[in-house]
Parts: sequence; C-alpha cells; structure tokens
Amino acid sequence: MSQKGLSIKHELETKDREETRSGIIRPVVDIFESEDGLTLLTDLPGVKKEDLHIDVDNGILTIQAKAISYLKGVALRREFIPGNYYRQFHLPNEIDTEKISAEILNGVLIMQMPKAEAAKPRKIEIT
Repeated sequence: MSQKGLSIKHELETKDREETRSGIIRPVVDIFESEDGLTLLTDLPGVKKEDLHIDVDNGILTIQAKAISYLKGVALRREFIPGNYYRQFHLPNEIDTEKISAEILNGVLIMQMPKAEAAKPRKIEIT
C-alpha cells in the first residue's frame, strides 16, 4: 500500500502548516503503515472535539476543523493564530472505511484505518 496507495488531494497548493489566502490551514500529517492498516497523526492545535469534522466519501477522507483561542488579553507575541484546518486524502481500496476510528488528544488527531481482512497478508499452509 505505502505511498502508492494513499495520496494527498491537493485542493490547495501550500507549504505544511501555512495559512492560505482564503484562511485555510493545511495541517501537518504523519502516516504510518503496519500489516493491520494505517495510523494517521494530524496536528490540530486549539481544536476541540466538537469543532472537528471527519468524513469518508467515495474513497476520499476529509478532515475539517476550527481552532479557537479562548485566551484573554493582548498577545505580546504570536506564533500560532487559530484558524480553519482542511486536508483531504484518497484512501486505498484496502482500507475498511467502516472500521476507521478517530480520537483527538492534546491537539493531535489520531486515526486508525484498518485494512480489510482480504487485503491483510497471510501465510498459506502447505498440506
């Protein structure tokens, strides 16, 4: 599956974690593959569970989120400005989309995307 199977849909051509002219932030993503499936880690600082929307439609995974700052006062220095996150990926056919799970912990989205049983490697015994 590796890089051939999972491709990034470039709706917006930008550098990682940069804000585009339309105010959309393309979050940084790490993807790991194992025999069981893919694990996707996405940095979404400032995002709460209720402000995160994930869906799969026709093999395209879409992640949308809104980061809101709840801090009061005047910023003396800002390196992070909350905004709208958006990222899309074409999922390989081997992924069982019905079993995808997601959780957000400390601003990091963790998604488990298991392979369908038919796509997992298996050993064939000789009789």
